[in-house]
Amino acid sequence: MQHSKYLIIGSSHAALEAVAAIRMQDPDGSLTLITRDKHLPYSPTVLPYVVSGRSQPDNINLKDQAYFDLHAIEFIPGRKVEKIEPENHCVILDNGQQWQYDKLLLATGASPLIPPISGLDQTEFLVLRTLEDAIALRQASSQAKKAIVLGAGLVGMHGAENLAEAGLDVTVVEMQTQVLPGYFDPQAAGLIESAFSQHGVTMKMGHRAVRIEQQDNGCQVELENGETLEADLLLVSTGVKPVTDYCAGSGIETDQGILVDDHMATNQTDIWAAGDVTQAGDFYSNAQVVTGILPDAVEQGRIAGMAMSEDPCLKSYNGGIPINTYTFYGQQAISVGVSDLSTGTLADCSEVELSVDTDNGFFQKIIFKDNQLQGISGINAALDPGIMWQLILRRIDLADDKADFVAKPLETGRRLMSRTWR
Repeated sequence: MQHSKYLIIGSSHAALEAVAAIRMQDPDGSLTLITRDKHLPYSPTVLPYVVSGRSQPDNINLKDQAYFDLHAIEFIPGRKVEKIEPENHCVILDNGQQWQYDKLLLATGASPLIPPISGLDQTEFLVLRTLEDAIALRQASSQAKKAIVLGAGLVGMHGAENLAEAGLDVTVVEMQTQVLPGYFDPQAAGLIESAFSQHGVTMKMGHRAVRIEQQDNGCQVELENGETLEADLLLVSTGVKPVTDYCAGSGIETDQGILVDDHMATNQTDIWAAGDVTQAGDFYSNAQVVTGILPDAVEQGRIAGMAMSEDPCLKSYNGGIPINTYTFYGQQAISVGVSDLSTGTLADCSEVELSVDTDNGFFQKIIFKDNQLQGISGINAALDPGIMWQLILRRIDLADDKADFVAKPLETGRRLMSRTWR
C-alpha cells in the first residue's frame, strides 16, 4: 500500500491551488496528485481554442513535470478513483492500487450531463470537456458539413462559433428561450444571439429535442414541435454534473455535489473537496449550491489547501459568486454576480441601472441593494470582472460613489478597490 501525507484527486485549478497553499505551509510533507486525465494539467476553458486551432494541445499546460519535480509532488495521470474508505484513510484506484492518506482532497471536477433524449444513446455524438474531446471535435469538424449543437450554454456557444468559423452549417437547439441562461438576462442574451445569427448560425431557442436517430451519414434530430433537423456532426453541450460516483458507500455526504462547510471540509474526518465537484455555500443566501465557476474553484482549492496544512491564516469561504467572461465574434461579454432578478435570488433589489445601445451592441446592467453592488453584466462595456467581484465580495458601501460608479464603473471600481486595499 502506498502512502502520502497529502493525497489530492484531480489536477485542474482547484487541485493546483490546493497544492500551492499546502507547499506554502508545508514544503516537505509527501504530496501526491492523482488524476483520471492522461495529460499534464490544463484548464477546460482553453479547450475551445484547441478546437479552433488557435492553441495546440502541447502548449496548454497549467503546470509541467518540472514544476512537480521542483516541489516534490508525485504526479500520477490516467488513474481513476474507484472507492474511498474513510475509516481506513484509504483510496482504491481503478487498477487496484491502494493509497493511504493523512489528508485527502477530492477535486474531481465534473463530467458532461447527457440528456435523456430518445435515441441519443444509440447515436454518435461529441462532447467538449477534456483535451481528447477537443481533439476529436476538431478532427470531426474538418470532415463535416452540417452540425447541430444541443445546448446554448458557454460550451455550446463556443462550440457553435468554432464550428461555424470552420465552415460548417451550424444550428443551435436550446430548450430555454435564450442563450447563456444563468449568465445573462434575456435582453443581453438577445444581443449575443443576434451576433450568432448575423454570422450565419441558425438559433432555435425555446425548442426541445425529443428524439434523435442515427443515420448513415450523421443523425436526424426531431424537435418537440415536429420539426426535423439533419447533420453529420452532433455536439451535446447540455450542462455538466459533479463526478461523485466513487463516493458510494463511503459515508461522504452528497446532494448535487459533495457537501462541504466553509473550510471545504466534508462530513468525513480528514477529507476535503473543492472545485466543480462541490456543493458549497452561496454568497447571496444560506443555500448550498454547485457553481462550476473557475474563480470559485481557485478560491475553494486555496482554502482547502490551507485547511489541510493547518495554515494559521486560514479564512472561511464567503460563498459562491458567479463570474464569467465570454468572447464571441470579437466582442466581449462579462457577468459578475446576479444578472437577472427574475430568478428570485434578489427579487427585493431596489435599484437597477440599465444602459443599452443595440445598434452598437452595447449593454450594461448594474444591480444594487442597500447601496451595495449585487451584480453587473455587460457586452462591449469597459468592466474589470475581478474588481467587480471584489466589490460584491467585500460588500463595499457605494452610497457616496454610486453616481460615479454607474457612469464609469471601471475607473470608479479601480479607485474604490485601491482605497480599500490600502
